[in-house]
Amino acid sequence: MVEAAVPTIAFTILWLTTRELRLALAISVSVAVVLLLVRLVQRSSVQFVVNALVGIGIGWLFVARSAASGGSEQEQALAYFLPGILYNSGYAVVLAVTCLIGWPVVGFMVGSVTGDPTAWHDDKQVVKLCTRLTWLLALPCLLRVLVQAPIWLAGNAGSVDPDAAVAALGVLKVVLGWPLQLAALGAMVWVLARNHTPMGQPAG
Repeated sequence: MVEAAVPTIAFTILWLTTRELRLALAISVSVAVVLLLVRLVQRSSVQFVVNALVGIGIGWLFVARSAASGGSEQEQALAYFLPGILYNSGYAVVLAVTCLIGWPVVGFMVGSVTGDPTAWHDDKQVVKLCTRLTWLLALPCLLRVLVQAPIWLAGNAGSVDPDAAVAALGVLKVVLGWPLQLAALGAMVWVLARNHTPMGQPAG
């Protein structure tokens, strides 16, 4: 959670206080690199730091694209948050489609554990359970889009002060990040723990 949040917080604060976009981007990258070095020294997993660096890199590309098309500094700062909104939109759509067509993603996760990727689909109860779990997995992505997209659009349209939009998006990216994801995973565990799963029902 810290590794995902700190670079975003650094970018947001530096942009709002210095108005130097490249400095804000450079510091956010530097913070992520420091976190990466700490992980390497500890000989622990670097996965989440690398994820953060990839996210920053993609954000940087969107900023550069905005600059190349003549976007203002405010528009460039807002562009930094666009990849996350697009990613969550795509992820939510994919998960929703798998539920609507009756082949929920969580079912394939179950299949990867059992060794048969599609056998779970023969049991309607298992399909129903996996559909519920997949919707719970999609919910954080959907909420992020529903909350962040209107702010991003309003900031770009000028109906909301761009700096206020950047500040709000920076806070929301942290608040709606891992805390929301953990809440969704907790809900999934609760559903499984209710003892109403097909595997947990008593015979007769």
